[in-house]
Amino acid sequence: MAEQGDVCYTFEAAIEMATKMEDDGFRAYLAALRIVKDKAARQIFKEAALDELEHKHQLEKTLVEGEMKGGDALQKPVPTMNLDYVLAKRELRPDSDAREALAYAIHLEKGSIEFYEKMSRGCEGAPMAVLFKQMLADESRHLQELEDFYERHFMAEN
Repeated sequence: MAEQGDVCYTFEAAIEMATKMEDDGFRAYLAALRIVKDKAARQIFKEAALDELEHKHQLEKTLVEGEMKGGDALQKPVPTMNLDYVLAKRELRPDSDAREALAYAIHLEKGSIEFYEKMSRGCEGAPMAVLFKQMLADESRHLQELEDFYERHFMAEN
């Protein structure tokens, strides 16, 4: 996705950008599913792809309805371990395992978080800032789940 600064777009343009970003994430996970053969890696990508589809669907409903329903949802990002800084994002191969799949997914989710951080900062005070904060919180929750899974199964002390 093209780099954008902390600016706010029209409601429709902002939602369209977010929808495209979610679709790009879905397509990346779908492509990953077509590459890897490992059952656990495939499950990671399948669940992540379905999450991206749900986000895209939420955003498209927002376009139709003119607002995002469920405004009481979690709006603060959850803390994460920032494993993207220590895990290399490698090219996927047919023999990529769950560890590599998690690293790949962690990097994709981190990209989504950065997108929603920029959009919520740029739209601070505008009605759609709440939407972007909700999406940011949801993406950070997904990242935390991926990192927790990685920690449970692949970190040395476990």
